[in-house]
Amino acid sequence: MEFDYNEDLKNRISDNIQSVLTSINEAEERSGREKGSVTLIGVTKVFPVEYAEAAAMSGLKDLGENRVQELVPKVERFSSLGIDVNWHLIGTLQKNKVKYIIGKTSLIHSVNSVELAEEISKRSVSNNVTTNILLQANVSGEESKHGFAPHELKPAIDKIMALPNVTVSGLMTMAPIETYEGEAREVFAKTRVIFEDLKSYTGLDSWNVLSMGMSQDYKSAIYEGSTHIRIGTAIFGDRSQYKPL
Repeated sequence: MEFDYNEDLKNRISDNIQSVLTSINEAEERSGREKGSVTLIGVTKVFPVEYAEAAAMSGLKDLGENRVQELVPKVERFSSLGIDVNWHLIGTLQKNKVKYIIGKTSLIHSVNSVELAEEISKRSVSNNVTTNILLQANVSGEESKHGFAPHELKPAIDKIMALPNVTVSGLMTMAPIETYEGEAREVFAKTRVIFEDLKSYTGLDSWNVLSMGMSQDYKSAIYEGSTHIRIGTAIFGDRSQYKPL
């Protein structure tokens, strides 16, 4: 079967993936973690589908999208080609778009309200599926970022855990663009403490995903316990030439 990428693109993306994986392994070793404990998610935001195909053909099994309108056609394209990967929605999700992605994601990282979780639950029940979600934690306190403030998480979890057809698997956070060295790592460290506290609080066997770290700060995230890192630029290159759908 013919795929929509050229060999040069595949080789470039494959080399970038291997470079990132090497850095991940070094960070795992440096922090005393088991090799392979971190899942690499390649974020294909705004890139054409052939970039996602090239990553998949290079062995990357987890791909992420920020927007529903970009995720759905890529999922459908992969399905038509028989390419099996885990799709992650990592960007802000509006309630009116939940219906389009139910049953299409391995994990939704960006649940930022009880109301959104309720909509995911309702749509999951209607489609007879169970949807895995993370709660987005705004640990940095930035007004520009979505998510639950740390003190809001336990009351929210109490309500979300009671919802049918939804599995709460952990937390996602985004660090600020650093204004001083080490700022991102401080946010990741705080998030790890919250994550561990909530693991004890919930008692959930499913509570095992800590999604934090992007191209500019993923090593710091790994040092502080991230299990899933979301990498776009370091794998796929400069996205400024492409426009979102």
